[in-house]
Amino acid sequence: MHTMWDVVVIGGGPAGMMAAGRASSFGKRVLLLEKNTNLGKKLLITGGGRCNLTNNKTNTREMLANYKGNDKFLFSAFSQFNVNDTLTFFNDRGMETKEENDGRIFPVSNSSQTVFDILYKYMQEGKVEIRKSSIVGGISLEKNGDGIIIKTKSGNDIYTKACIVATGGLSRPDTGSTGEGFAWLKKLGHTINDNDVALVPVALTDTWIKKLSGLTLDEIKLTTFQNEQKQESYKGKLLFTHTGISGPMVLNMSRDIGELLKYGEVSITLDLFPGLDSNTLKQRLQVLLVTESNKKIKNVLKQFIPSPLVPIILEKTEIDGQTFCHSLSSENRVKIIKQMKEIKMSVKGLLGKDKAIVSSGGVLLTEVDFKTMQSRIIPNLYLVGDVLDIDRPSGGYSLQLCWTTGYIAGSNA
Repeated sequence: MHTMWDVVVIGGGPAGMMAAGRASSFGKRVLLLEKNTNLGKKLLITGGGRCNLTNNKTNTREMLANYKGNDKFLFSAFSQFNVNDTLTFFNDRGMETKEENDGRIFPVSNSSQTVFDILYKYMQEGKVEIRKSSIVGGISLEKNGDGIIIKTKSGNDIYTKACIVATGGLSRPDTGSTGEGFAWLKKLGHTINDNDVALVPVALTDTWIKKLSGLTLDEIKLTTFQNEQKQESYKGKLLFTHTGISGPMVLNMSRDIGELLKYGEVSITLDLFPGLDSNTLKQRLQVLLVTESNKKIKNVLKQFIPSPLVPIILEKTEIDGQTFCHSLSSENRVKIIKQMKEIKMSVKGLLGKDKAIVSSGGVLLTEVDFKTMQSRIIPNLYLVGDVLDIDRPSGGYSLQLCWTTGYIAGSNA
């Protein structure tokens, strides 16, 4: 006679840990299966290791507007467990939180380990059994329909009344998100929309980018072009990497850039001063050139723009950096202003699954009951987090999705 668990959770990421802890709080026998040697690999790297656990949009409709047209599906879920509930959950367990740019919420400790420790303790309180290095090979139904069988690579079948799939999407395969959950769900009859990376850094072909690696620019504007035709503009913070550009704004652009790349070449222009028009900028530069008339242009421009950008601007305008300010021609001043307003960059591509923050695609949302997170196709099978086909920006929206869907699945499984 085999052991029958009340609930088995597959996946020890944020949604899985929340689901397991919540299910166990009802006194149910809960087993958590994690393929890695340790839990929470993905959680511990979120927000640069600081864990951007949610976004301070406490109005549910305002929050859901960020989930790109999926708000009608998510409304019933978020009306049960929303941003306020998340903050209460962590605050009541002793974790202080703080708000940063764009409503991003972080633990005051600036450490994702703090978030992990609370979830781990939550599971321990409910006596969740955790099995690490447990690789699942598939899910099937018992012939009499009384339960679900989880096949493991070790050959031992696990029997459960309810199963919560929290295997994630295809982002960051090094953390265990390798997409095998989609294969199991497809076999059971679920429709899987193509899974693709959604929030990733952008690789550029320009060789000068390497010289700017590590440079951060605040309050700039990026505009995308497809075959020289203007597409979208974005304002925010930019980080240059060894191979291209990153930062929250770039991550949020990456999905759109990926779409554009399907239809031709994509370029991006960088405007260093989006709040100033060319004339105002020209006047400000003119004042500086007059004040510092006996200095070389390469030294004076450092007062205007970050030092690493100076040689790039001079190279692109073909101006000799040794030129004294009083000798700089009117034509060259115009060239400098033009460059500052539109530094052109050529897109090579997106940086792939290994660098993705989240992936797009997943289970078709009409096949899930969002009041309970139960599959509409397989009874007692629950789907949470990145398994679902829900696009969202960076800024705490992914983890909030995990907390909400995990909590509700755990409440109902």
